[in-house]
Amino acid sequence: MISEENSISPLNGLVLAGGKSTRMGTDKDLIQWHGKEQRYYAADMLKHFCEEVFISCRADQVKDIDAAYKTLPDTFLNMGPFGGIVSALRSQSNKAWLVVACDLPLLNEATIRFLIANRNAKKTATAFESPHDGLPEPLITIWEPGSYPVLLGFLGKRITCPRKVLMNSDVLILQPLQPESLMNVNTPEDAAKAEEILSGKNI
Repeated sequence: MISEENSISPLNGLVLAGGKSTRMGTDKDLIQWHGKEQRYYAADMLKHFCEEVFISCRADQVKDIDAAYKTLPDTFLNMGPFGGIVSALRSQSNKAWLVVACDLPLLNEATIRFLIANRNAKKTATAFESPHDGLPEPLITIWEPGSYPVLLGFLGKRITCPRKVLMNSDVLILQPLQPESLMNVNTPEDAAKAEEILSGKNI
């Protein structure tokens, strides 16, 4: 008999770094908030919690990523974060995936630890409520193996927004312990605000 604890799928980590960063004007995954490129900083943080960690990217980015890091090129193309998530689930469908975007410079280990500790493996996903708009935050989320057919079902309806998937699926939504840790940085103005927070306090 398999215990409930042992039935929980192992956890892989995925850093989403394949975006075009058009609003920022520079590649967000290359910004060094903590002394190294953010894609590597996020991957190193996830290594403390996950069996394997991959950097999700476009095929043309692979050659530019440090060989010390595993890459996972998109196999679902031109779909943004959705493509990265379903590509990961396709590659190892027996694993759950802790997905983190590369534009969360205030994200810390305490937030990740809280997400994992409160994970409900029987749900499609476990996510945080965004402090910005009260909706599910898809880009720091644990997607369970069972989310793969769910995501494909939405794809079949031409819906490729991870947030819409979370809003219309059986998921667990958590209140973040530190709301500022979920701050997305998409514009130079966002970056200036994040820099101010980082210089003024430890996150």
